Amino acid sequence: MVQRGAVAEDRGRVLSDLAHWLTETFGRRPADLAPYERALTHGSQAAANYERLEFLGDRVLGLIVAEWLYETFAGDAEGQLSKRFNALVTGAVCADVARELGVRDHLKLGKQARDDGASDSDNVLGDVMEALIGAWYREAGLDAARMFVRQAWGDRVKAGAKAPQHPKSQLQEWAAAHNRKPPEYRIVERTGPGHAPRFTIAVSVGKLAEATAEGTSKQEAETAAAKALLEKLG
Repeated sequence: MVQRGAVAEDRGRVLSDLAHWLTETFGRRPADLAPYERALTHGSQAAANYERLEFLGDRVLGLIVAEWLYETFAGDAEGQLSKRFNALVTGAVCADVARELGVRDHLKLGKQARDDGASDSDNVLGDVMEALIGAWYREAGLDAARMFVRQAWGDRVKAGAKAPQHPKSQLQEWAAAHNRKPPEYRIVERTGPGHAPRFTIAVSVGKLAEATAEGTSKQEAETAAAKALLEKLG
């Protein structure tokens, strides 16, 4: 009986801490903590995890960022807006926002996932950030979700006067401008468990030059490899 009481007391303290953090994060205390608990729960911890809310939050985030860019950069063509959009909704950016907000302190992970470093994985943190957006959208609606995203993403939307060019696109254009074959990407190695993989990708432009880089996803590793090769090519 004493042990059961201690467990209940610990859970009560955890929920109190979560409620306080969510109140600071979203500006008011959520009416129901359960969706946020789920948004913070990794698949290694429970079947009721963040995946469904992440699916929703990803779409909500996309709509909010697209609208924000449409309003902010009235002179940009569709292609420029797309570049800005892609730079703002990546898993790495979502993970950075999650770190700034203190998401890591509230993650619910299984032991193996913790041991594998999932608490600092861009994949996990990015998905959880989107899941939290999904939970907040379902409770508070689009206007509140918009206000949260704009505050959390902050100056990122205006970073740089020109639309950023993705390293893979930049490398593709470099190859075309120099009459070279298009860049070729290949997986050198894949390591780590399913929830926290590491990819090593090599990219080459014909036989001219090659570079390799690592990332927590194929896309991240390919982007890093393209950037490394561009630096080599000067």
